Amino acid sequence: MPRADLYQRIAVIRERHIAQQHLRTQRTVLRRDGIRCQVTSADGHARWLRNFCSNDYLGLAQAPELANAAAAVIASDGVGSTASHLVCGHLAIHAALEREVADWLQAPRALLFGSGYLANLAVMQAMLEAGDVCVQDKLNHASLIDAARLSGCRLRRYPHTDAAAALRQLQAAHDGVALLATDGVFSMDGDIAPLPALADAARAQSALLYVDDAHGVGVLGQEGRGSVVANGLDVRDVPLQLVTLGKALGGYGAVVVGATDLIEHLVQSARAYRYSTALAPAQAAAALAAVKLARQDHWRREALQVLIARLRTGAARHGIDLMPSDTPIQPLVCTSPARALALSAALERAGFWVTAIRPPTVPEGSSRLRITLCALHTPQDVDALVEEIARAQAALSVQST
Repeated sequence: MPRADLYQRIAVIRERHIAQQHLRTQRTVLRRDGIRCQVTSADGHARWLRNFCSNDYLGLAQAPELANAAAAVIASDGVGSTASHLVCGHLAIHAALEREVADWLQAPRALLFGSGYLANLAVMQAMLEAGDVCVQDKLNHASLIDAARLSGCRLRRYPHTDAAAALRQLQAAHDGVALLATDGVFSMDGDIAPLPALADAARAQSALLYVDDAHGVGVLGQEGRGSVVANGLDVRDVPLQLVTLGKALGGYGAVVVGATDLIEHLVQSARAYRYSTALAPAQAAAALAAVKLARQDHWRREALQVLIARLRTGAARHGIDLMPSDTPIQPLVCTSPARALALSAALERAGFWVTAIRPPTVPEGSSRLRITLCALHTPQDVDALVEEIARAQAALSVQST
C-alpha cells in the first residue's frame, strides 16, 4: 500500500474548510490607540476600527505603567531570561511576580509559565497518568482537553455546567487519581462555572478541582480575584487554579496558584516547566505592574459592569438576542458560519471589529459574534455598536427573504 500523501491531505482539509466556511484569515494590526485599531483588510488597505473582540477587559495592554515597568527591566536586565527557571532563568522579577499573584489570590504559592496552554499541559502531565481520570466540562478550553489527552489518562466530559453529571462521571471512575477541571468563565459563552457544586462533587469523590480562570481573574470578585473568590471558595476548595497574564492583565504568560505541595510537585515534575525558557523579564515586569493596577483600580471593573448592563439593555430594546452572560464576553449566536461572517463584515464596514467565531472553536450550529467589552469603551461606543448590529441584522433578514 503506498504511503499517504501529506500535501494531498492538507489540500483536502483546506477545501473542506472553504466549503464549510471555517477558513480563517489572519489580520494585521498596524497601530493601536486604546480601543481603536488600524487593521489591514483582505485587499491590503487599512482602516481604523473600534475593537469589540479583544480580551483586554481592563484596558491594561497599553497602560503606560506597564510599558514603563517593562522598559526599566529591559534597561537593567536585558531582553531574555536565557534559560529555564531550574537552570539560571529564574530572575528576581519572576519571584516578585509569583509572590504578588499568590498574595492577590490568597494562595500559599504561585508558579510562572510562558503561556496558559503550557500551564495546563504542565498541570495535567504532572498530576495524571495512565489509569487516572480527568473529568471536564464539554466546553472547556482546548488546552485543558489537549492536556488531558496527552497525559495518557482517561478523559470524561460532562454536559456544559452540569455539576450533577460531573459527580456521576467521578463516581463511575473507581480507580486511580481523579481530577475535575473546568473553566471559571467560559471563553466563548461568557457564563460562569457552578464552582460551589463542582467543589462539593470533587470533595465527595476525593478528586482534585482545577479551575482555569483565564477570563475571570481581574474581572470578577473582590479586587478582581476571579470566579473562585467570587463564589466564596478558597484554596481548600480549589487546590489549583490558572491565572493568565494575557487577558484582563494585558500582557503574556500565565501563573498557576495553589497548595504548596502541589506547586512544588509541578516544579519537580512538569515537563512544560522544566524544559521551557522562563518568561522574558520585561513581560514579568509588565505583569507585576498589571496585577498591582488590577488590585487597586476598582473603577475598571465598575466601568465594565456599567457597559455590560448598557449593552444588554440596548440589545434587548432592539430585539438582539444575546446569550446569558454577566461577564465582558457577550456572544450573539448566528447559527450558520455564513450569517456570522456576513454580520461581522457589515459591522466592519460601519467601523466595528467583531470577529466571527465558527467551528471548531464553537460547536456546529452555534457560530457567533463574540462581543467583548473593555473598561476603555465609552457608553457611546456601546450604543453605536448596538445600533449597527440592529441595522445589519435587519438588512440580512431582508436579503434572506
